[in-house]
Amino acid sequence: MSQKQQPARDPGAEYEEERQYTTSGHTLEELDEDELFKNLFNPLNENKKQPSGPSAAIRSRRGMRGSSKPSPHEQRRHIIERFMTRWRKEVGNDIYPAMRLILPDSDRDRGVYGLKESNIGKLLVKLMKIDKNSEDGYNLLRWKLPGQSAASRMAGDFAGRCYEVLSKRPMRIDPGDMRIADVNELLDKLAAGSGEKEQLPIFETFYQRMNPEELMWLIRIILKQMKVGATERTFLDLWHPDADKLFSVSSSLRRVCWELYDPSVTLDNHQTQISLMQCFQPQLANFQTSDSFEKMLQRLYKSSPDSDDQEYWIEEKLDGERMQLHMVEDSSVPGGKRFGFWSRKATDYTYLYGQSLYDESAITRYLKNAFAPGVRNIVLDGEMITWDPQSDKIMKFGTLKAAATSERYTPKDDAPRPVFRVFDILYLNDQPLTQYTLRDRHNALDKAVLGEPRRLEIHEYTKATTPDPIEPLLRKVVAESGEGLVLKNPHSSYQLGVRNDDWIKVKPDYLDEFGENFDCVIIGGYFGSGRRGGGLSSFMCGLRVTENDIKAGANPEKCYSFCRVGGGFRAEDLAAIRHLTDGKWINWDSNRPPTEYIELGGTGRDRQAEKPDVWIRPSESVVISIKGASIGASDQFATNITLRFPRFKGLKRDKRWDQALNYDEFLELGREAESKVKEKKMTMEKRRTRAKRVKREVAIVGQDDEAPAEFAGPRTRVFEGLEFCVLTDCVAPVRKTKAQLETLIKENGGKISQRAEPGSGQLLLADKKVVKVASLIKAGDVDVIRPRWVLDCVAQTDSDFLLPFETAHLFHASDAMCELAEENTDPYGDSYARDLSLEELRGLLNNMPKKEIADERFDKHAFLDQLAEQGHDLGLLKGHTFRRKTVYFAVAGDLPDFTTLKLSNWIKFGGGQVSEDLEDRSVTHVVILSSDDVGEREKAAEVRSIISSRSPLPRIVTQKWVEECWKNTTLLDEERYEPL
Repeated sequence: MSQKQQPARDPGAEYEEERQYTTSGHTLEELDEDELFKNLFNPLNENKKQPSGPSAAIRSRRGMRGSSKPSPHEQRRHIIERFMTRWRKEVGNDIYPAMRLILPDSDRDRGVYGLKESNIGKLLVKLMKIDKNSEDGYNLLRWKLPGQSAASRMAGDFAGRCYEVLSKRPMRIDPGDMRIADVNELLDKLAAGSGEKEQLPIFETFYQRMNPEELMWLIRIILKQMKVGATERTFLDLWHPDADKLFSVSSSLRRVCWELYDPSVTLDNHQTQISLMQCFQPQLANFQTSDSFEKMLQRLYKSSPDSDDQEYWIEEKLDGERMQLHMVEDSSVPGGKRFGFWSRKATDYTYLYGQSLYDESAITRYLKNAFAPGVRNIVLDGEMITWDPQSDKIMKFGTLKAAATSERYTPKDDAPRPVFRVFDILYLNDQPLTQYTLRDRHNALDKAVLGEPRRLEIHEYTKATTPDPIEPLLRKVVAESGEGLVLKNPHSSYQLGVRNDDWIKVKPDYLDEFGENFDCVIIGGYFGSGRRGGGLSSFMCGLRVTENDIKAGANPEKCYSFCRVGGGFRAEDLAAIRHLTDGKWINWDSNRPPTEYIELGGTGRDRQAEKPDVWIRPSESVVISIKGASIGASDQFATNITLRFPRFKGLKRDKRWDQALNYDEFLELGREAESKVKEKKMTMEKRRTRAKRVKREVAIVGQDDEAPAEFAGPRTRVFEGLEFCVLTDCVAPVRKTKAQLETLIKENGGKISQRAEPGSGQLLLADKKVVKVASLIKAGDVDVIRPRWVLDCVAQTDSDFLLPFETAHLFHASDAMCELAEENTDPYGDSYARDLSLEELRGLLNNMPKKEIADERFDKHAFLDQLAEQGHDLGLLKGHTFRRKTVYFAVAGDLPDFTTLKLSNWIKFGGGQVSEDLEDRSVTHVVILSSDDVGEREKAAEVRSIISSRSPLPRIVTQKWVEECWKNTTLLDEERYEPL
């Protein structure tokens, strides 16, 4: 097990330990740890399993006679409020000890455990002395795979797997004797320990003093994956109305709990200012929404309408990690200056970059002369990047941690190193500077920070008053393998945790891509087939409701359907999403759609044009970054606008669901995108007219005056030896009641059972997904047949012939049954085994595709694009992997001809084209082929200099991109495979 690094503790943490464990009287010592899971975790867990009810608006229309049952959202708040009320009454106002266990991912005082699922699995196997090759050992060590038994079939829930194994060999059946203070004390020791030798005895103590259910929740606390259906904001808001506000500027759970213990006392303005050695949420740059630099500047100027000054600043967008540096004079540390480093996600990196001037660190040991005399304390905002001294260039972000670790332990003058590029100052000599303009802040920065070359540097910027300098600077950045530019308004103040038009990022435009990535929350899923069969292979993404919608009564958690994305996922990406959302998916019920949380697109009253197989509450879901070729109109989604040919870019683990894009933000992007399309003079293909579908007449139960009489013959033996369980009425092709179906079956030799017994050979019949049918389907592998199969068997001229199943006969079936059914009809649905009625034959002929006119050329790509836009693409096919892509191979040095031939054949077989000319404007990707890293870098730099003036740009990737795309049968995000 690798040695893990511990972040430095702030001074208050030491006091907290003494305060927490040595209190007396009415203190946290009086509340057992099991109260947490009995009165909070378990009730919340049960609450999140409830299907969504009608929306608040619908409930309000029911009036006094309607259902008074609160919604799951209201129930969740009541559960938390009850627990907090009891805590205040029985324990007191200090809820910090409990909050550390309730929100473990928000606790910055406790160090990292250095334990992942695999480490915990190995510890439990050794602790319980079980064979690692046994069924239980397999389930613990290979938790991502389906278990060997039916009980452990679900993959992904590691804590659930642990509970299954622990419950077979518990040390305790009843809840243990540990108090919350005991648990916190042991968790502190676990975080301080390293390696199995120190961690195993702590786990043994937990094992002896907790029952399996308590251990399951303990493991979730250690992994910081609580999955209780309530967000950090919900807990904080219910404790104190200002709690979330204070947490956003301090990232300190301890400070929130200790300062905001009285709900009647609110924060003063100065208490929400930046503080020394307290991590804050930084300001973010807004998205580029147009190719027109003039329009970008108009947005920039609008953010300061009172100023006549048209000056703006241009900075290079750095490919690193957003970082804030805090420095304060402290005589207790060597050198007299104490430092703190935090990332945008509030991760403490002080242990890595240094706490004092004399630490063995990656940064601070070089900062003895970095600050001007008289600077007592300071807070800087910037980007931590990797610098290569040999090439004197910035390296890719993925190299940062390795470079920082190497610089800390084995510094070398010519090795890659971390460099902190500062672009803002927010605090100086006890004075917050966020309310000052960027120009004033930068003046202070220039005077306060002297810098240290290639260690800590002030980020350069260019002043401009017209759009003209943007394009040449963007070309220069592209030629040097940069990320893009950031435009800044020098008249703007610093807005904590806000993304607005004071800063706008500009990225180079690439062929076949819309210029910006979209961070969307997943709200639905679709089951795959083939290589991805049995699991979710594509997802519906949503946009959050607007503030106006919320004010009008909409649930703040509600989302509008936006697009369906299935391309760009690697197997490990799908596994990560499955793991993070395991146990949270709910089958989509068209009769009871979850309108409180999701709104779909479509026309008419039944707005379910594009509906997922399963859905998930946004607050329990994940945020993913997607990109696409363009934005287009679509009535298939609630937004009426969607991303064409969307592709997965990455999983945004650092974003909560409520930080994803909302509808208003996207509408602005959509309007700009339409003008962008006009500027590029792009034309969208006209959709082909779809064949008209005959609308079935609505049949209302009890209103059909001409319903056929109950079947009265002929008596046959076609169902002899078969047992049936009729679960619902027959809906099509004719309506028959459950009783009529049972009479028909008995008259033709069959037996009827009123109890469903899957797996016994019994035939289950259903035409509707009522509760009983849904529960049978959810319980396991079961085949449910439509009643029309019974009618078809009886209707044949050979009265004793039992028909094979066809696809139209299946209501729900296993993959094996579906494959058998498909073999019993031709490609157009004509049965090989039964007689067709005149109406059925007419329908088959009408639905057959019309033959193309001889002189009208069939556009294969346009047809496939239409399928994709309608959500019916052909899935993962090798022959379509590189469709619409043109590749140029840039070879450095001598390479075997076989390498180029193999990659070229993959591109061509995958539907792409290979160009021999780098100047070819249709080239979408340049693949660098080289036998060594130096040759690869030099060739990539040469290509960038040639194409830097082109717009849009082709992507530059290594041969690994082609190999991984071919392996995963989908186009992957190019940024992962760019040359260093």
